[in-house]
Amino acid sequence: MFPHSIHQKGLMAVWLSILSFCYSHAQTITGTVSERVNAKAVPLVGVSIYWAGTSVSTASTPVGHFEISRSAGNNRLVFSFVGFKSDTITVTDQTSLDVVLVSQNTLQEVTVQGASSQIDRFSPIHNEILTIRTLAKAACCNLSESFETNASVNVSYTDAITGAKQIQMLGLSGNYVQTNVENIPTIRGLATTFGLNFIPGTWISSIDIGKGAGSVVNGYEGMSGAMNVELQKPDARERIYANAYVNSFGRVEGNLNLSKPLTDKWSVGFLGHASTLQNRIDQNGDHFLDLPLYNQYNGIVRAKYATERFMTQFGVKALYEDRTGGQVNDNPNGSPTYRFTNTTKRVELFSKTAKLYPEKPYKGLGLILNAVNHEQDSFFGFIPYNGRQQTLYGNLIYQSIIDNTNHSFKAGLSYLLDDYREKYRDTLMTRTESVPGIFGEYTYKYLEKLTLVAGARLDFHNLFGTQFTPRFHAKYDLSSTLTWRASAGRGFRTPNALAENYGYLVSSRAVYFDAKLQPEISWNYGTSLAQEFTLFGKKASLVLDYYRTNFQNQLIADLEHPRELHFYNLSSRSGPGLKARSFSNSFQAELNYQPIRRMELKLAYRLFDVRQSMGMTFGESLLLPRMMVSRDRVLFNAGYALPFDKWKFDFTVQWNGPKRIPYLREGYEHTSYQNMPRENAPSFYNVNAQITKSFRTWDVYLGGENLGNFRQANPIIGASDPFGRDFDAAARVWGPITGRMIYGGFRYKLKI
Repeated sequence: MFPHSIHQKGLMAVWLSILSFCYSHAQTITGTVSERVNAKAVPLVGVSIYWAGTSVSTASTPVGHFEISRSAGNNRLVFSFVGFKSDTITVTDQTSLDVVLVSQNTLQEVTVQGASSQIDRFSPIHNEILTIRTLAKAACCNLSESFETNASVNVSYTDAITGAKQIQMLGLSGNYVQTNVENIPTIRGLATTFGLNFIPGTWISSIDIGKGAGSVVNGYEGMSGAMNVELQKPDARERIYANAYVNSFGRVEGNLNLSKPLTDKWSVGFLGHASTLQNRIDQNGDHFLDLPLYNQYNGIVRAKYATERFMTQFGVKALYEDRTGGQVNDNPNGSPTYRFTNTTKRVELFSKTAKLYPEKPYKGLGLILNAVNHEQDSFFGFIPYNGRQQTLYGNLIYQSIIDNTNHSFKAGLSYLLDDYREKYRDTLMTRTESVPGIFGEYTYKYLEKLTLVAGARLDFHNLFGTQFTPRFHAKYDLSSTLTWRASAGRGFRTPNALAENYGYLVSSRAVYFDAKLQPEISWNYGTSLAQEFTLFGKKASLVLDYYRTNFQNQLIADLEHPRELHFYNLSSRSGPGLKARSFSNSFQAELNYQPIRRMELKLAYRLFDVRQSMGMTFGESLLLPRMMVSRDRVLFNAGYALPFDKWKFDFTVQWNGPKRIPYLREGYEHTSYQNMPRENAPSFYNVNAQITKSFRTWDVYLGGENLGNFRQANPIIGASDPFGRDFDAAARVWGPITGRMIYGGFRYKLKI
């Protein structure tokens, strides 16, 4: 009996141990995350909390509360939040934790962080994050000026008169990048023309740049990538953020951000902007303004309500802008004066609502609603253009898990209503698109190594039928320092020929719509490698990526015929013996290195091979390099900060290689695409620099752009006769129009 008794006691001990182990690992850890402000604990919302080396994670609620399931075999709980020192706590038998994070401002020394684009290590999409610190490396007066230190996005003027700018990514124009503001599609439709100028830089808290096919959750329009801009929130820690800016061309602007908590649940915010340029600049002596005169007034008022289980934000945006360009003075001989004018009025209502599940942080239900009225009235000389866009957008998203956090999904419904009315000369163009859609996305995670995302959506377009959009993403950590990503997906969009080629209207070209425009359809494929390593004992990283975009159909804006602008489809008259092609190949290599403390260097090289078939509507097909796209580009950036960030120094130089431009020599008459002469614009350098002095609540900065003073000599063709048949202010604009510019300004921040 005695041995049997020992055996029973041994079994009982084993079972008790197993039950104790299972019970302890089925428990959850709860607690709060806060910071100390004047000896008072202030809750922190959005703190990332995860078990080190696992995919089990959560985030703190608006009241600083968190709850996370225990992780078998791991007891190190990590707390990470932007602007604060990360903390790792070893958890034993605790079930409740109260964690206080320390602001990085209290550290003895600050190391330059985020001077270059940071790759989101956890995202299966190749996603670069530009933080406030990155944006502050240049004046960053608006979104179009936020990419001066970024190698992936290039910004250029569309013409020599209107001041409109466009971005390029993966060798394609910004039309193919789905640009959202807080996950709401914003820079699209008629806003494509000047929309980059409508988002002031001081409003921005971060910019996410995703290359290649994006998530189906955000829609079907992204072809070469997606960009999401996050704005300052009503409950931001900075109660007052003021900025003033002036430059040597006479541009003056002011920005004011206000945030105010009303109760522990309610907060309100205001983002305001006003800017103007009234100085007449004509550096090349062609009697045309190099920059348009303008006034812009722009504001957002919004409120936020947040509890542990519910959150909503809602507000209104309003914008007014007027622009005047063209000849500097009236002609003394009484002949007509060429003027460009544009007035934009835009009102936007928005709301974002979320149902939260604190006991199940992986679960959520969100609804985004947005309504826009955009009006744009222009004159190109005596030729009028009037545009109106009214848009309604809704996106309902539900997310949860299947059995465990290794299997998660998102599903939802969307609706997009676009009503366009455009009139150019005597041509009236109207279009109403009604597009209900349904989507789903499944994510599989295996530990920290592998993430697979498969998504698809069906959109029921009233004009172009049912559209199926599949997307796929993969991320695999080959080692703790080497990450591989891959993506593939379809894109679909309806082009807006005039708004997206607005600059070409500043000319005497006759505009022809050679066929009824069809939707653009493309497939994008890409892969990337991100490697972290040490070089001479110092931290470094290398990112390589390659993406290809193939178009099944594309809007062609054909400038090859002097004095004519033709719009047609890539697939026009395609058939046996007449093959149409359009594609973009993009390769980029980027090296980031920290040779000494508080210094960061970036060196990037980008190679584009972008081509499209031309002449399809005329019964020809010639595959040509896409105009205004440099095959090669090199960027170098250096940033250095003294201890405590008292002084910061930033220097950037870009080299832009040759690019194809239209052949418009005097007397040339287009007869054949096969025999058409070719011409390339020369390469050029652009040098920018900035110095910032920081005080406790103030930053004062002084900088310069295009310090090499390079500019195009004669960007406008036929400037002496703007109403003549050869006048063209867009087709040959390939580089800077203005020379060296010096600027200065200050930032004032008052935190909690």
